[in-house]
Amino acid sequence: MAKNIKCLVLLVAISYMIESIQGHNEAEGGFHCDSGATAQIQVDYMPGIITLDGKSQDWNNILGHSFPLRPALDPDEDKEYTGGKMTVKALHDGHNIFFLLEVPGEYRYVQGMEMSCPSVALMFQVGGNATYHNMGACKETVDSCTSKSCGGHEVDIMHFSIGTAIPGRLYGANIIDNTNGTGGDRFGHLVDLYAWNPHCRYLDGMGPQGNGNGANFSARNDWHGAWWHDLIDNSFGLLENANPYASTGSKGTYTFEFSRPLRTSDRLQQAHNFSAAFWYPVNGNPWTKSSHYSVSCDWVTLEIISADKESHVVSSTRAVDTVNIISLVLSLSAFGVSIFVGWWVRKGKSMTFTPIDHL
Repeated sequence: MAKNIKCLVLLVAISYMIESIQGHNEAEGGFHCDSGATAQIQVDYMPGIITLDGKSQDWNNILGHSFPLRPALDPDEDKEYTGGKMTVKALHDGHNIFFLLEVPGEYRYVQGMEMSCPSVALMFQVGGNATYHNMGACKETVDSCTSKSCGGHEVDIMHFSIGTAIPGRLYGANIIDNTNGTGGDRFGHLVDLYAWNPHCRYLDGMGPQGNGNGANFSARNDWHGAWWHDLIDNSFGLLENANPYASTGSKGTYTFEFSRPLRTSDRLQQAHNFSAAFWYPVNGNPWTKSSHYSVSCDWVTLEIISADKESHVVSSTRAVDTVNIISLVLSLSAFGVSIFVGWWVRKGKSMTFTPIDHL
């Protein structure tokens, strides 16, 4: 009898496992993306206006786009982030590209607890076959993914977890980690990574042998960034012992500001499709790695306006302004001449007539 009961329990357990696996596979296969008219972020050439300090004042006159934040694995409108939309802005100065992310939310910060603090990431399409879903979507496993087996599925990633980062300070690229040839950041966890799928994800300069980026001592972190929240008081400067820097639970807006070279030291080719992700400790509960929100369920296009094109527009505008100024000067000159001629004629008519026979 006991043997039969054990067999029955085992059979039920196996059935449950198979059902769970099938359900998971159905969820993966059933991923549906209805991105609609996906926004396009225009990256204008505007040199010399951005100070990378995590604050948004420099961006007040820059147009951006606001995205609803929905779960990346299940982009259902009913599961949208309730704090508000993420606003994304971008521009470049001919050498670096700058990004601003703004997200409304109650202030949450626990020093040293990454998953109890907000976190953001930017992901860029590098390989021509790299999809947004599944982070490049290479079918290989962690034991078999290389640049050869997953070629064309590369994505480039920047991830910033603020749990050890002081507001307003610059993190990311630093001489120690870059000297070691990695995309790491031991100070503020603003790291530079690449991936072929969620299981094959590595810091730049790290990874399996033959991946085209691993064991590469010329690799480096190409990113700089800072964060802020509009409730933070910076009247006397901020030190680590001043954490959590603002009142927990108070409503406001998080700001994340980043920059990287337009052309990086990464061996992989550059890309113009990207996405932005946001992790948040909802109700103070730590987030998990897969519980992030995204601005779209597909790639968002970056339209980078070249400096030459901007210069042409500026030159054309200046040429038009010059013509207008010359026309104005000529008009004023003609008006002045007409007044003088009128005055001269009037003066000539007022002269006394002297008959010739009196001379």
